[in-house]
Amino acid sequence: MEGSKCTGYQDFEWAVKLNRITLNVIGLWPKAQNFREKLLCDLRVLIVFLGITFSILIPALHSLMRISGDIILMLDNLQFTLPAISCTIRIVIFWWKKEAIVPIINMIAEDWINSKSEQDRSMMIKRAQIARIIITCAYCIMGVGCFFIIILPGFGLSMRVTTNITDPGRPMPLQTYYIYDITKTPQYELTFIVQAVYIVLAMMSYTGVDNFLGLLVFHICGQLDILKNRLRHLDTYINSQDMLKSCIAKHIRLLRAISIIEDTYNITLLALFIYFAILFSFYGFRIINLFDDGNDLSITHLVYFLSNVFNIFAHMCLYCALGEILLGQCNEIYSAAYDNKWYSVDPKIAKDLLLLLIRGTKPVYLTAGKIFPMTMATFCGLIKTSAGYISVLHTTRN
Repeated sequence: MEGSKCTGYQDFEWAVKLNRITLNVIGLWPKAQNFREKLLCDLRVLIVFLGITFSILIPALHSLMRISGDIILMLDNLQFTLPAISCTIRIVIFWWKKEAIVPIINMIAEDWINSKSEQDRSMMIKRAQIARIIITCAYCIMGVGCFFIIILPGFGLSMRVTTNITDPGRPMPLQTYYIYDITKTPQYELTFIVQAVYIVLAMMSYTGVDNFLGLLVFHICGQLDILKNRLRHLDTYINSQDMLKSCIAKHIRLLRAISIIEDTYNITLLALFIYFAILFSFYGFRIINLFDDGNDLSITHLVYFLSNVFNIFAHMCLYCALGEILLGQCNEIYSAAYDNKWYSVDPKIAKDLLLLLIRGTKPVYLTAGKIFPMTMATFCGLIKTSAGYISVLHTTRN
């Protein structure tokens, strides 16, 4: 028994380690804390939030006001400013809701430690592996982003559209405007370093909060897989009624966890919807403009531009896919309950099954601002709407 719990704890550590590394750095990993630990975590969050706001966001917005009207320069600005705004929203909301998520982390730990059978464990590992692959890819994207945004400009090769308006002296990693002269030494070097540090922290905050959602959703999907398997083989258990009651209690616990996740992430998802629609329209306009004007881009700039387009597209698609997967898994619980011969079993079991059937008729969604359900159909609709604005931008440019 002790060996099983030890293995379960190791599995839990394996499942959450990559997510915890990122969120621990910025002080957002949800866990039970004493007053001193909580104070230190809140201090880290405050430093990250204020640093991103004052070293990146405000100077970027100041620069945006100076170049308003030039669509190309505005795109160069907005592709970082909008994610920075979204990042600060993520930090504030996740810090605010962190205490509510602690019970879900405790639930995840209990599920791994108290895993009853090898079959249950394999189902959980299968889902957790997907979440680990996603966060590993996110770390790789962070590395590529740092190379293009920080490393190359450090050697004088900027990936941005630079003009005398946006960069009167040596270019910075991001399009920003400061109230002091950054063309002189050591102001330029210090500002470059500060901006680079907070770009990395902003990326960690952005991807950390996002990938934590993936961790939660895939764990819940793993538990729903186990629940579905038990419901479909309910007649093979010696005490079917006790097993069914256990399944109902577990189902209710998972639905409560989903409700907390939805409450935590719905504003974040709404902000993502808005900035994705804006950026996708601008990127589409930029692609058309390249063909119309016959602009020549270097291979490095082209790779950087296409990686940005792919990154934002894949990011939005992933969110909607998570919502679609969760919806599908919840619907399968309803199907598994319905597939039982509920009309011919013991009336007590039929009564309990009826509770699952009634609850299963209500769809379970992640939403954007409690307005749009996060599904692939919504993603396709958003793409269609954003594409419609490309022609508007093209007409404005002409």
